[in-house]
Amino acid sequence: MAGPEQQAEFASLVRAVRDHVEAEIDVGATWFPVGPEPAPPSSQAAPRRERASVAPAAPAASRARESDAAAAASIDELIAALGDCQRCKLSGGRTHIVFGVGNPQADLMFVGEGPGRDEDLQAEPFVGRAGQLLTDIITKGMKLRREDVYIANVIKCRPPSNRNPEPDEIQSCMPFLRRQIDLIAPRVIVALGKFAAQTLLDKGTPITRMRGQWHELGGVKVMPTLHPAYLLRNPADKRLVWEDIKQVMSELGI
Repeated sequence: MAGPEQQAEFASLVRAVRDHVEAEIDVGATWFPVGPEPAPPSSQAAPRRERASVAPAAPAASRARESDAAAAASIDELIAALGDCQRCKLSGGRTHIVFGVGNPQADLMFVGEGPGRDEDLQAEPFVGRAGQLLTDIITKGMKLRREDVYIANVIKCRPPSNRNPEPDEIQSCMPFLRRQIDLIAPRVIVALGKFAAQTLLDKGTPITRMRGQWHELGGVKVMPTLHPAYLLRNPADKRLVWEDIKQVMSELGI
C-alpha cells in the first residue's frame, strides 16, 4: 500500500493532468492522443495517431447551434432561436431556462457561471444570496439599478446539485452567449468567477491571477473578479472585488 507521500504525489499528478486537459479544452482542443506513440524505425513512416473525441457534439450539431444563434437580429429573436432548448443533457433536469435579464443596450454586462436553485425556479440570474450581494454591488456600490445593466451566465440551465459546468454543456451554450454579447454590445463585461473568466477569455489562468487586470474579448474590455458566492464564504475579500469594480466605474465614467 502506498504511503501518505506517494498518495499525495499521485493526487498532485492527477490534478496537474486535469488542469492541463481543461486548459487545452478551453483553447479549443477537440482530441487527444490515445496511448503511447512509440518512435518508428528509421526505415518506416510514423504510424498514424489514433484520435479520441473529447466533445460529444458532432460537427453538424455545432454548426447548427452557431447558425441558430447567428441568425438572431435581436435579443428577443435569440431567445426564440434558443427555444425549449434540448441541446445538452442539462435540459432534462431544469425547471426554467435562465437566459438573462436587464437592459439589452447596456454599457455594462455581468457574466456568471450558471443558474442555481433560486435562479432555476425564478428563471432569472443572480436572485439568491449571491445575487443579492451582486445587486448590492450594483445599487449601493455603483449607484446603478439592476435594470441599467445586463446579467447573464455562461450556461443557461442549472447543473445537478450546482456542480461545475461540463465542457459539452459550455459548448452547447457558447454560441448563444457570444451572440448575446454581440447584440448587447457592452463597453465592459465583468466576468464573475473562474468559469466565466476562463470561458470568455479562453484561458486556464486562475481567477486570483486574472482579477484586477483588464482583458479583451472582441473589442470589449473584460474585468475578471471573484464570484459573489465566493464572497459569501470569504467576506474579507470583498475589498478585492471593490477594487475591481472601481476600475470598471472609472472606465465607464461612473
